[in-house]
Amino acid sequence: MLWGTSFPVIKIGLNYVNPYSFVFLRFLVASALMLILMAAMKKLSFPMKQKKLIFFLGVINGAAYVMQYVGMNFTTAAKAALFVGLSAVWVALLSPWILKEKLGTNKIFGVLAALVGIVFVTTNLDFSLLTGGQLFGDLLLVATGFTWAIFMIYNKTLVTNDSNLLPSLTWILLATLLPMLPFVFSTGSQTLALPVQAWLIVLYTAVACWIIPFYLFLEGLKNISASTSTILLLSQIVVAAAISGVWLNEVFTIVSAIGAVFIILATVLVSYRTDRT
Repeated sequence: MLWGTSFPVIKIGLNYVNPYSFVFLRFLVASALMLILMAAMKKLSFPMKQKKLIFFLGVINGAAYVMQYVGMNFTTAAKAALFVGLSAVWVALLSPWILKEKLGTNKIFGVLAALVGIVFVTTNLDFSLLTGGQLFGDLLLVATGFTWAIFMIYNKTLVTNDSNLLPSLTWILLATLLPMLPFVFSTGSQTLALPVQAWLIVLYTAVACWIIPFYLFLEGLKNISASTSTILLLSQIVVAAAISGVWLNEVFTIVSAIGAVFIILATVLVSYRTDRT
């Protein structure tokens, strides 16, 4: 639900700051806050046994954000939402191979229901929305969805081998900044001129749309499979659509509502007698 609130909040934030500066400042603030928190708790230690995995997770997460923000400049919003949302399908296909997870009948039907829901919500069955844009942007967004699938899958490996997640979360955030460093050059002068509203939005997305939900995601991932977690996370699409409809006066059509029902059905299917491996 918290990740779902990020979509309308970011849309408002983009009225004050460009997308490249926004994403960099979001993770810079999140990293700074976690460093201060860990220092205050005297837990600012680096989990050496997990160093390669933590660096890998941070870098691919940052790379996915970079690809998404760049790709969205070259294609339609509907395509972006669809291609990124397909990460749930990628996880379902890859987790049995990488993590040896059992897919099971419920998960198969859950993935299918999720796919139908994603298509309904992102396109409203107006498939002309998928004809615009450039191939370069489309490929970047397909790569974004695939990269986030890898990110979700290997977080399962992290929580399996790490009982103290807060330090790991901190270092993942710092590693996320690495692919975003080129954005530093586009933030400098603009950052000084940002209004208070912009900083409040950056702070909200850093804390309520990354630190807290990512920590909850990692804790939850201890007890469920990667494929189940990714289907459950699709509920953020429903939350985003509902909030945007009320808060931003965006149209929530009957087709969108049907898509939301399919996504909810998917979460029920994968949650019932969930695979605990």
